[in-house]
Amino acid sequence: MGEYALANIYQFRETDPKTAELLGLIGEIMNVRKRGERPLAYVHTYGCQQNVSDSEKIKGMLFTAGFDFTDDESEADFILFNTCAVREHAEDRVFGNVGALKNIKRRHPSVIIALCGCMMEQKSVSDRIYKSYPFVNLVFGTHSVSRFPQLLYDVLVNSKRIIDNDVEDNTIYENLPTLRDKNFKGFIPIMYGCDNFCSYCIVPYVRGRERSRESKAVIDEARSMIEAGYKEITLLGQNVNSYGKGLNEDITFAGLLREIDKIEGDYILRFMTSHPKDCTHELIDTIANSKHISKHLHLPFQSGSSRILKEMNRRYTREKYLDIIAYAKEKIDGLSLTSDVIVGFPGETYEDFLETLSLVKEVEYTSLYTFIYSRRPGTPAAKLPDVVTSEEKSKWFTELLKTQEKIAAERCASMVGSVERVLVEEVNEKNGLLSGRTSGNIIVEAPGDIELIGTFRDVKITEARNWILRGEFI
Repeated sequence: MGEYALANIYQFRETDPKTAELLGLIGEIMNVRKRGERPLAYVHTYGCQQNVSDSEKIKGMLFTAGFDFTDDESEADFILFNTCAVREHAEDRVFGNVGALKNIKRRHPSVIIALCGCMMEQKSVSDRIYKSYPFVNLVFGTHSVSRFPQLLYDVLVNSKRIIDNDVEDNTIYENLPTLRDKNFKGFIPIMYGCDNFCSYCIVPYVRGRERSRESKAVIDEARSMIEAGYKEITLLGQNVNSYGKGLNEDITFAGLLREIDKIEGDYILRFMTSHPKDCTHELIDTIANSKHISKHLHLPFQSGSSRILKEMNRRYTREKYLDIIAYAKEKIDGLSLTSDVIVGFPGETYEDFLETLSLVKEVEYTSLYTFIYSRRPGTPAAKLPDVVTSEEKSKWFTELLKTQEKIAAERCASMVGSVERVLVEEVNEKNGLLSGRTSGNIIVEAPGDIELIGTFRDVKITEARNWILRGEFI
C-alpha cells in the first residue's frame, strides 16, 4: 500500500468523522464474524478504469473498517463484484461468477456478498439478482459508492438484503479513502457521467449526467500523489475533453492539464477517454508543449463512415476526425494514437465497414480496441433493424484485426534500435521479463531485477513482436 492511500485515510477520518465512526462499528461487527485473524475482503472489478477507481475507494473504506484483502474469494468474509454494463459478454460473465458464489455462501453463511457498479443501476438486472440470487446480501449502483458504509452496516445489523439503485445523487464526494493496488501509479477521476448519449451506449443511463470536480481538488490530489512518489497518474472521465462544464470557474481540460503539468517531479500524466467532438487545438497544443503529459492520444472514432457516425450520434464526421488527427500528428512529436472501433453497428453495410478499414490504414494506429456491436436494451440503437448476420460481422472483424496487426507490426519494427524511456510496471509471469510502457503507451519487455519496478528506465529496443517491443535496460 502506498503512502498516499494512508494519508488519504487519515484525512477522511478528519473530514468525515461520522462515516469513519460507522466504519469502526462495521469493523467491530466483522471481528466477531471473521473466520481468520482479521476480516478478509475479496474485491473483483469488471470494466473500465472508472470502475477500478470506484473499487479503490470501496477498498479504502474497507481498510478503514479493519479489513485485509485476499485474492481467493473462498477465504473472504466479504465478497464484492464491481460490475460493467457496457457489453453483453461482461454481464454474462458476472451472472456466471455470481452463481458460483452460492457454494461459498452455503459453506459459510456468515459471508457477505455484494454487487455494485453499472449493471446494478439497471432495474431489470437488480430484479433478476433479487429473485434468482437470494444469497446476495447487498446491491448498490454507481451513485451510492459514498453510501457504502451505511448500506453495509444496515445489512450487518438488520440481517436483511438491501437493493439500493434508485438514488440519483449527483453530489461529488471528496476525500473518500482510497486504497490503490500500486504505490507508483494510480487514477484520479476528474469528472463523472456523460452527456453525449451515443445511440449504442448505456453509460449515460447508468452513470448519470456529467459532473466535474473542482480543479483545486484535482490538482491537490495530483500534487499529493506526486509528492508521495507516484510515477504515473491517469486522469479519468467518460469524456475528459468536456471537463469544466457546469463549474463555477473558467477552466477547460487543457487548462487543468497545464496546471498539473506545472507540478515538479518525475512522473508521466495520462488521461482517458477523449471524445473527438471536443478535442480542440488547445488540447493538442498543450500536450505538445508539456513536460509530463504522455505523447499518447486515445481518440475513439468507432466508425470510418460518416453515415454510421450520424446513426451513432457521435456528432462529428470522418473528415472532421481526420482533420484532428492531422493536426495532432503535425504538432506532437512521436505521437502514438489508439482508438476504439465498433464493427457491425445496426444498418452498417460492408461498404461502410470498408470506410472504417481505410481510415485505420490512413491513420496507422499503434493499437485498437475492437468490438463487435453489442445490443444494449434501453439505448436507441437497440431498436434499429440489424440484418447483417453474426457470421458476416465476424468476418469483417477478422479482416479489421489482420489489417491492424500488420500496421502495428510495421510500426513496432520501425522502433528497433531506438532508445525508449519506460516506466517498469510488473513481471510478466509467462516469461519472467520485466514489463512496462513507453510515453506512447507501447508495452516494452526486458530482462532485469524486480527492484526496477516502479522506476523509469531507458531501454534499447532490440526486437519487435507485433504489439510488444523487447530490449535491454541501459
